[in-house]
Amino acid sequence: MNHPLLFTPIQVGNLELANRIVIAPMAQYSAEAGRMNDWHLMHLGQLANSGAAALTIEGAAVSPEGRTTYADVGLYSDDSESSMARVLQSVRRWSDIPIGIQINHAGRKGSRQKLWDGGAQMPSGQPNGWKTYAPSPIAFTAADTPPVALDRDDLAAVRNAFADAARRASRLGLDFIQILGGHGYLVHQFLSPLSNRRDDEYGGSLENRMRFPLEIFETVRDAFAHDRPVSVRVSATDWVEGGWSVEETVAFVKALEVRGCAAINVSSGGLIPSAQIPVGPGYQLSLARAVKQATTLPVVAVGLITEFEQAESILRSGDADLIALARAMLYDPRWPWHAAAHFGAQIKAPKQYLRSQPSSLRNLFL
Repeated sequence: MNHPLLFTPIQVGNLELANRIVIAPMAQYSAEAGRMNDWHLMHLGQLANSGAAALTIEGAAVSPEGRTTYADVGLYSDDSESSMARVLQSVRRWSDIPIGIQINHAGRKGSRQKLWDGGAQMPSGQPNGWKTYAPSPIAFTAADTPPVALDRDDLAAVRNAFADAARRASRLGLDFIQILGGHGYLVHQFLSPLSNRRDDEYGGSLENRMRFPLEIFETVRDAFAHDRPVSVRVSATDWVEGGWSVEETVAFVKALEVRGCAAINVSSGGLIPSAQIPVGPGYQLSLARAVKQATTLPVVAVGLITEFEQAESILRSGDADLIALARAMLYDPRWPWHAAAHFGAQIKAPKQYLRSQPSSLRNLFL
């Protein structure tokens, strides 16, 4: 193919990306008290030499109680910051890929077992368990302990925690921040009327439900280096009648755009465990398309994008501007190399690996 869009550069804020492939954040459930370790060095190190345009560190909690599991990465203490600095220093020694981080607060979805241990909530008072907080005292599942509703002091503490994480990200020299505003976590919990039943200025109308999420964005945007982009991942629908909708998502995105958001990553679901989600290849593309038609921001498509032609088709149709890969990159950390070979494009590879270039693809590596 002549000039595949997948391998054309794009500007996101002040950040120049070499192609349209970005590595999505993927929780590893391997941290110790919020601290990264050698697993994260191995994991991020192999992805940093994948040829993708950008690498996003897994969702880092902005406070200990903001973690989803006790093994989540954090960015809320000097120890968590220094452990991340060690990993980044090693990765950057061998790769110049732009590296960013997703920051998050789990809200009512916190205090859980690791994914491969079942993911059930662990009650406060048990080892590795803690009290959870949310907009309203509505449990995520019937088996969960209802969260504590955040009062005004709690709201201020959460805002401050996001700001502190953003300042730490600046000190670490991270190239961008993505705020996790979907997948049923705290920001999403404020947006959806199914989880937000507040009767103050943070609940009720769409304007009120968006208020705290927008305050968090403004806090992060103000605290993070002003020459580096801040983006948001949204769940564009709850897939449940009466829940958060794509129309509300568009309104939220427009409000983010005027506040300086650099890009929107469009996902879905995560708020209601029983939601009937039509999972399949490209199942979220109609959501990305709706957002793309309503904003001038770069839109990132994600969700069961695994094939080279599929990714290229998404860009050519105008449904999105970038492709985020997660599980596909875990399965094939050289996915961008193989996509470039498929399309006859060129891609950057480390000098140590140049001799791996197949004899039939002499112009693959830059």
